[in-house]
Amino acid sequence: MDLFGPTQTKSLSGNRFAFVLVDDFSRFTWVFFLEHKNQAFSHFQAFKKRVEKEKESSIVRIRSDRGGEFINLPFITFCEEHGIKHDLSCPRTPQQNGVVERKNRTLQEMARTMISEYGLPHYLWAEAVNTSCYISNRVFLCKNTSKTSYEIYFSRKPNVSYFKVFGCKCFVLNTKDNLGKFNARSYEAIFVGYSNTSKAYRVFNKSSLTIEESIHVKFEESNLFVKNIVEIDCLNEDMERVTLKDLPSIEGIPKDDEGNEAQEKEGQGNEIQRNVEEPTQQLPKDWRYNPYHPKDLVIGEVSQGVTTRSKLHDFCGHYAFISHFEPKNVLEAETDSYWLLAM
Repeated sequence: MDLFGPTQTKSLSGNRFAFVLVDDFSRFTWVFFLEHKNQAFSHFQAFKKRVEKEKESSIVRIRSDRGGEFINLPFITFCEEHGIKHDLSCPRTPQQNGVVERKNRTLQEMARTMISEYGLPHYLWAEAVNTSCYISNRVFLCKNTSKTSYEIYFSRKPNVSYFKVFGCKCFVLNTKDNLGKFNARSYEAIFVGYSNTSKAYRVFNKSSLTIEESIHVKFEESNLFVKNIVEIDCLNEDMERVTLKDLPSIEGIPKDDEGNEAQEKEGQGNEIQRNVEEPTQQLPKDWRYNPYHPKDLVIGEVSQGVTTRSKLHDFCGHYAFISHFEPKNVLEAETDSYWLLAM
């Protein structure tokens, strides 16, 4: 067990500390949020009763650092009364309590990433840490096993089909207000996690700045970062298009000032037609190319056309000459045609 904090920003419930407990066998993790450090003892008492009821066994040993929330008279007396051995790490040696220290860092970095993804306010850090703990129990595999912590602890595989993107926009069915016939039936919220006591989602109501639980939720799991990448790729495709007016005259066909071919229509005089549409953004001058490349600068035979890597697949692999068999001696290697080409 370990405790991290205080955080610079209080959560919506006014908490600034997180109390993390990890089962040494299954690596199943619990996290409790505290307003003050001295509340760790009361949370541990309630945790002990619940866990021993679930597993029908008693806690034998606990491990923690030498923080004041663990080294105090009520905590020591409680452990002695219930026969719990309390192991302590050496001063300024967190690696001796490395299991929970690494879990703390995992939860914090997951929460920081989830908050930064959609630019959420920092006072939602407790919801992000709680969701990180919920997901890690059901997704991460334990070392040297092919099972998750949830499967080892509860002896059944977890269901992850209902997982949603943390921080995405969602719409919650309004079932608490008396609505008129033409009033909106839902309100916009932010998805912030899963309920630990009900089969429901936790959402942040932006109008009332409160956390609510509901099962009637529709999600819009769009990622703005991916959308921006798509827009940039489309822009690059437009930049790669070349207008006809940038090319010189081909085969003696005259060009007008706009770069279009001058064609004569039936029954009309010489009129100008545009054969291609101009792109929305012009290419820089450095990007324009000349179709008439000097032949003396062309490497290889022009009549053979363009040689691609796929055409050379049987000839070489990634521009490195290779042999089709492993020669046993020099005389056998000299008979290989690929070896001769490389020479």
